Amino acid sequence: MSDTLVIIPTYNEKENIEAIIRAVFSQEKPFDILIVDDNSPDGTSDIVTGLISEFPNKLFIENRTEKNGIGTAYIHGFKWAIRKNYEYIIEMDADFSHNPKDLIRLYNACATEGADVSVGSRYVKNRVNVVNWDIKRLLLSYFASRYVRIITGIRVYDTTAGFVCYKRKVLEVINLDKIKFVGYAFQIEMKFKAWKHKFNIKEVSVIFTDRALGESKMSGSIIYEALFGVIKLRLKGLK
Repeated sequence: MSDTLVIIPTYNEKENIEAIIRAVFSQEKPFDILIVDDNSPDGTSDIVTGLISEFPNKLFIENRTEKNGIGTAYIHGFKWAIRKNYEYIIEMDADFSHNPKDLIRLYNACATEGADVSVGSRYVKNRVNVVNWDIKRLLLSYFASRYVRIITGIRVYDTTAGFVCYKRKVLEVINLDKIKFVGYAFQIEMKFKAWKHKFNIKEVSVIFTDRALGESKMSGSIIYEALFGVIKLRLKGLK
C-alpha cells in the first residue's frame, strides 16, 4: 500500500481511463488509485474493474448510482481515503489535462517541502501555462481566479485548479459534510477553507493541456455556481 492515493472521478471516460491508470502506475513513486465513477453509461467502470486483477491492492473503484457533480465525487473519495489511512490524497482528472509526471512534484511539495496543500497551478504569478484552450475559455478561467482572489483575499493564483494534493490532516479538519458546492466552485471552496484554517498552501507550476479525447463536463450552471458562490464564501467564512 502506498502512502498516497490519487482520486480520479469519472463519467464517460472510456477513451482515457486505462491509459491514465497505466500512466500513474508507471511513475517512479508508487501511487494507489481510486476511481470514483458516476454510473458512466459508456462502460468506464467495466474497464477499471477489468484492470483490478492486474493491479491488486493498488487500483480501487467506487461506483455511485448517478451523476452528482465532481465535488461530491471527491468528497466520497476523501472520506474513503481517510478511512484507509492514506497520508496524502491527490485530485486528478482522467483526461490527461493533468500530467501524471507532475504527481511526484505535488507529493514532494507536501511530503518534503512543508506544504499542507499543494496546487498544480496554471497561473503562478500571472504566468499562463495552458495548452489547446480557446481564448474565450482561457480568459474565463484566468479572470475567474483573479476574481476569487479579489473577493475572498485568498493568496492563491489558480483558485479553480483541480490538480491538488492534500495532507490527510487538512481533510480531517475541514468539515467535508458542510462543503456546499458540487461543480467548478468546489475547488475554490476547498482551497478557501484550507486557507481560512491557516494551512500552508503551495502552488507548483504545471502545464495544463486540454483533453484530446472525450467531452468536457463544463456547463453554464457550473460557471454560475463559481462566480456567485465565492461571494457566499466571503460572507459566511468557515460556516
